[in-house]
Amino acid sequence: MVQAGSLQPTLWRTCRVLANYQRLKIFEMLSRDSPQTVSSIAQKLDLALPTASQYLRALEARSLLSVCRVGRRIEYRLKMPSDGGHRLVRPLRSALKGNEKSLRTAFRLCTAFTHPRRIDIFRTLLRAPRSFSELRKATRISSMALHRHLQKLEARGFVVCKMDTYSAKVPRTGLAQALASLIGTSVP
Repeated sequence: MVQAGSLQPTLWRTCRVLANYQRLKIFEMLSRDSPQTVSSIAQKLDLALPTASQYLRALEARSLLSVCRVGRRIEYRLKMPSDGGHRLVRPLRSALKGNEKSLRTAFRLCTAFTHPRRIDIFRTLLRAPRSFSELRKATRISSMALHRHLQKLEARGFVVCKMDTYSAKVPRTGLAQALASLIGTSVP
């Protein structure tokens, strides 16, 4: 169950922002060549200027990018944790290697946690493996919704089911381990 006052909303909202191929491409582009303006990003990714601007603002709002005004231009760059940036910046930067496969992998990992209930399920399973009914009781999630969320987590490699018992599993990538660490510690 989502705890009042927990920092989960920060993580699931950040994952929602990252669960978009174009925003991931922008992040990857800025990790290679920074700083860049909205117009240069829009041109390089063949995006409409308002769309590029909206995507950049969403990434900045989650503390993944920083913005700096230089004269009449606005430049974006990655916001590193040492400068108050999100703890996912470094692992995400490492995960995105400029190819389609790494982009798809990062997308899949981020989509695992775009809902607070999936974070709650994973956190519960980190404490101890559980049967479906035990997990339902511990999370207070309806059977239908729990089944849907478990399917998503299993497909993303964060949950395994053996002999009707579900347990948490962390895929062996830096980004997956960073996501699991954030969930286990409730730090954004």
